[in-house]
Amino acid sequence: MSYKYQIKSYKEYKEAYQKSVEDPEGFWGEIAENFQWRKKWDKVLNWNFKEPKVEWFAGGKLNITENCIDRHLPAMADKPAIIWEPNNSEERVRVVTYARLHKRVCQVAQMLKNNGVKKGDRVCIYMGMIPELAYAVLGCARIGAVHSVIFGGFSAQSIADRLEDAGAEFIITCDGAYRGAKDIPLKAVIDDALIGNKTIKKVIVYTRTRIPVSMLKGRDLWWEDEMEYAEQQVEKDGVVKFDAEAMDAEDPLFILYTSGSTGKPKGVVHTCGGYMVWTNYTFVNVFQYQPGQVHFCTADIGWITGHSYIVYGPLSAGATSLMFEGIPTWPDAGRFWDIVDKHKVDILYTAPTAIRSLMSFGLEPLKGKDLSSLKILGTVGEPINEEAWHWYDEHIGKKQCPIVDTWWQTETGGVLISNLAGITPAKPGWATLPLPGVQPVLVDENGKEVTQKDEQGVLKGNLCIKAPWPSILRTTYGDHERCRTNYFATYENLYFTGDGALKDDEGFYRITGRVDDVLNVSGHRIGTAEVENAINMHAGVVESAVVGYPHDVKGQGIYAYVIYSGHHGDEDMRRKDILQTVTRVIGPIAKPDKIQFVSGLPKTRSGKIMRRILRKIAEGETGNLGDTSTLLDPNVVDEIKTGRM
Repeated sequence: MSYKYQIKSYKEYKEAYQKSVEDPEGFWGEIAENFQWRKKWDKVLNWNFKEPKVEWFAGGKLNITENCIDRHLPAMADKPAIIWEPNNSEERVRVVTYARLHKRVCQVAQMLKNNGVKKGDRVCIYMGMIPELAYAVLGCARIGAVHSVIFGGFSAQSIADRLEDAGAEFIITCDGAYRGAKDIPLKAVIDDALIGNKTIKKVIVYTRTRIPVSMLKGRDLWWEDEMEYAEQQVEKDGVVKFDAEAMDAEDPLFILYTSGSTGKPKGVVHTCGGYMVWTNYTFVNVFQYQPGQVHFCTADIGWITGHSYIVYGPLSAGATSLMFEGIPTWPDAGRFWDIVDKHKVDILYTAPTAIRSLMSFGLEPLKGKDLSSLKILGTVGEPINEEAWHWYDEHIGKKQCPIVDTWWQTETGGVLISNLAGITPAKPGWATLPLPGVQPVLVDENGKEVTQKDEQGVLKGNLCIKAPWPSILRTTYGDHERCRTNYFATYENLYFTGDGALKDDEGFYRITGRVDDVLNVSGHRIGTAEVENAINMHAGVVESAVVGYPHDVKGQGIYAYVIYSGHHGDEDMRRKDILQTVTRVIGPIAKPDKIQFVSGLPKTRSGKIMRRILRKIAEGETGNLGDTSTLLDPNVVDEIKTGRM
C-alpha cells in the first residue's frame, strides 16, 4: 500500500499547508477520495464556530471498520494487524492478522446484535489492554453503536457517572486485568458502579485473570459463550461475513470522557468520516509510516491516544500496531527496550512522563538491548522538557531517529501541531509546525491576536484555532451548550484550546501548559474542580482548593490545600484518608501528590478563591504574589506560605 498523500519534503509540506488553508474543501476532498465510501459526500465542509456547528463530508456514507479492515483483506489478509505483548513476558504473544481481526470483529458485531444492541446505542467498554478491547471497539463501530471506553484505573463512582451521562445500556468488561504486579478486579468495580443503575441491560464479561466474579442471571453473560454462538452465525464454509452498517460521515463514532473545569466529566463526541480521514492522514504523515513497519504506541486505549494511534489511525493505514498490556517498569525498567528488541519495533510513541521515569533508572536497563530497528520516536500527552528530549534522542534513538513532539487533545481527535519525522525541522521542547488544515493563532486575554514579542523575542499568548479540521469535536454528549461554553465562547469565532503557547520567528510553536482550571498530570487531563469535589466528600473536610505545580516525573503534580475539622489528630492519617476518598470517587490517577492543611483559603470579598496565589506558593514562588489587598483576610497567605510542603 502506498500513501499518495504522504508528504515527502519540507517544500511539499509548505505547498500542502498553503493549499489546505486557501482551499480546505478541495484539499480534504482529494484526500478523502483515498478511502472506501458507500456514497460520496454532498459537501466537504459546513461550519460556524458561533453555534458551534461543524460538518465534514456530510451526506457521505461509510463504515470505518471497512476502511480499517475489509479493504486491506485482498492484499494483506495474512499480514499482522495487531501484535499483542502480554503483561507477563512469559505468556504467549498473540499476532492478530487482518483476516483474524476481520473474523473477530464480525463475531463481536454479531454478539452485540444478538443481545439487542442497535445503531446509535451506547456501549461502555471497561477492559484491560488485550486484543479483545480492540475487537470490542471495532465491533461497536461495525454495527453503528457508539462506544465509550473507560480507562481501567477509574473508580466505580466515575464509571457510574459516565454510564448515566451516556445513557449506556450495554457494558463489555473483563473479570480482571493485569497491570504490572497488580491484578485489577474490573468486574467487581463494574458491579459496584451498577448499584442503583436502571439503564444497563447486559454486561458481557471476558475471562482474563480467572478471579471469582459475581454473574447475575439475565444480565451478565460470558464473552466466550456469546462469541462461540456468534461464530456459527458469521462463518459459513470458511467465509466470514457480517455486513457493516452504513453510517453517515457525521454519525457519532464514540464518546470519550475528559475532565473539565466543573466537577462533572464531559463526553467528547467524535464522528465517523472526519475522524477517520484525520487519524489516518496524521498517522501516515507525522510518523512517516512505511508499509510493514511495527508501530508501538504505549498508551492505553482508554485514552484518546490509544483510540487514534493504536486502533483507528494505524489500522485504516493497513499498519501493524503493537499493543502492550503492562507498564514500562515491570518486571523491571527495561521492559520497553525488551519489547523493541523482541518485536523489531520501528516507531515508538510514548509519553514524556514515561521517558522521565525510565531516565531515573539510569542506563543499566538498556544494556544488551538491541534498539537498532527504531527509525522514529514520538512523544505525546504533555510538552517534553529538553533534558528528557536529549536523553531519548541519545540513548534510545542513538541520534539516528527523528523525534516527533506531538501536541493535540481528546477534543481534537488527532495530532494538530508536530514536526513530520525527518521531513520538517525538529526543535527540542517545541511542537513546531501545524499540520495542513490547522490554523493556530495566539491571542491575549481579550481575544486580540498577539503581535508584540516578549523580552525573549517570541510571541506569547493563549492558543486558539481559527478554522475546523476534520476531527474537531462535534459536541459534548447530551449538552451542546457545554461544548459551546467550554471551547467556542471564550474568544469569538475561535476554538480555545485552554493551553498557552509561544511562537518563534520560524513559526514554531511551544506549548507552555494549561491556562484554565485543568491539570495535565502524566499527560492525562484532570479538572481541579473534579479533584476538589472528591476531597470535599471526605467527612472531615470543610473546603479545599487544588492547583498544579511542577513535578520532575509527571510534568505537573496535584497540590491540595485543605481546611479540615475532623477528629483525626494525626496529619499523616488524615492525608491517607483523603487519598483513599479520592481513589474511591475518581480513581488513583487523581490522588494529590501533596496535601497541606490550612485554617483558611485566600478569598476575595465576593468569596472567590484566588488560585493564582495558591499556584505560586505551590510552585515555590513565595516572594512576589501580586496584589493581596483585595483579599478578605490577607494574613491567611502568610500562614499558607509558612506551611508550604
